[in-house]
Amino acid sequence: MDGLINLFKPVGLSSAQSVYRVRRITGQRKSGHAGTLDPAADGVLLVCLGRATKLVERLMDQPKVYRATARLDVTSESFDSDRPLLPVPVKAFPSGEEVRAAAAAFEGQIQQVPPAVSALKVSGVPAYELARRGKTVELKARTVCVYWLVVRHYDWPVLSFEMACGRGTYVRALIRDWGVRLGVGGCLTSLTRVAVGPFHHANSWTLERLEPAHASDYLLGIDEARAMTATSAPPARPRTVSDDDVMF
Repeated sequence: MDGLINLFKPVGLSSAQSVYRVRRITGQRKSGHAGTLDPAADGVLLVCLGRATKLVERLMDQPKVYRATARLDVTSESFDSDRPLLPVPVKAFPSGEEVRAAAAAFEGQIQQVPPAVSALKVSGVPAYELARRGKTVELKARTVCVYWLVVRHYDWPVLSFEMACGRGTYVRALIRDWGVRLGVGGCLTSLTRVAVGPFHHANSWTLERLEPAHASDYLLGIDEARAMTATSAPPARPRTVSDDDVMF
């Protein structure tokens, strides 16, 4: 079996666990995925089977769209709710205008330091494992691309936003830096990958739907997948919200 599955990864499963479930359903042992989603996140996970695993790098270069919710009054070691939340003293609540202005500073090519609690390897060991051992993890800043970042709703301390970004961008690191720019906290509370290139969550398959379905229903052929990803143009920017969408 060779091809691509647009899988909707559920909250609670790692990307590797999700691929393992697909392997059990399809019977294809040779498999891979194009871009890790944390267990606490859900959304589009492109699973490549058989000869389609050669497309993984090509797919990882496709732009990604995320919808997320965060809190600005707390932080955590991982900058999401996977670790204990720590209150952050705030002298003044930022206005909606200030939040949007800060967002604009993160669009384009930016320097971003990945979270210490991440799968990036340091001397062959995942950074999260070193952090778990109590060791200091210092990761170097790297250049990533944020095509656009749009505030969807803001009602202190909750912030909802949508963004399109390139390969290697950490949404957890972005909300950390966004909070720093505003002089507040920053902790991701929910994350959904809406799309990877032309593959949208509206056309994705859950594990429950895959089980009884025939492969011809959900499997995209290699040639078709290659044709769909011939370009990697970023998705169009959604409309900018009005002040009516930003509460304070």
